[in-house]
Order: sequence, then structure tokens, then C-alpha cells
Amino acid sequence: MATLTLRNVPEETRRALKRRAAQHNRSMEAEARAILDAAVVPRNFIEDWLDTAEELRGDELELPERSVPRELDLS
Repeated sequence: MATLTLRNVPEETRRALKRRAAQHNRSMEAEARAILDAAVVPRNFIEDWLDTAEELRGDELELPERSVPRELDLS
């Protein structure tokens, strides 16, 4: 793998990267790699959809109790 050095990054950008990395539980370096990867590596629709679905998944979702289905007379 190659090494990339970024110079003259504005302080505001560095702080924003640090916040974003913390939100994703990553280091700033890992977050920068993820951002670059997303920006330049071709992706397909299915991968994008799966990534979005994973981000939206929530463990706090509470499903309502199911009711007994009503009887249906088909005569």
C-alpha cells in the first residue's frame, strides 16, 4: 500500500474530520481513507444500497405486538 501525506489542511477541516471519525468509531486516518475510497473507487448500486441499509439499521426499533388475524369467510 502507498503512503499519502496531506499538507496545509485547514484547521476547520481537521476538526470536522476528527468529529466525523468519532461518529464512525474510526481514527482520523481510517476516516480519511474511507472518504477517499468512497470518492474515487467505482461502486455499484447493490453495494451502495447495502451500505445505506446498514447505516439505517437500528437496534432500538420496537415492533408492535401482532394481533390475531380475523376470520375470513370465503363461502
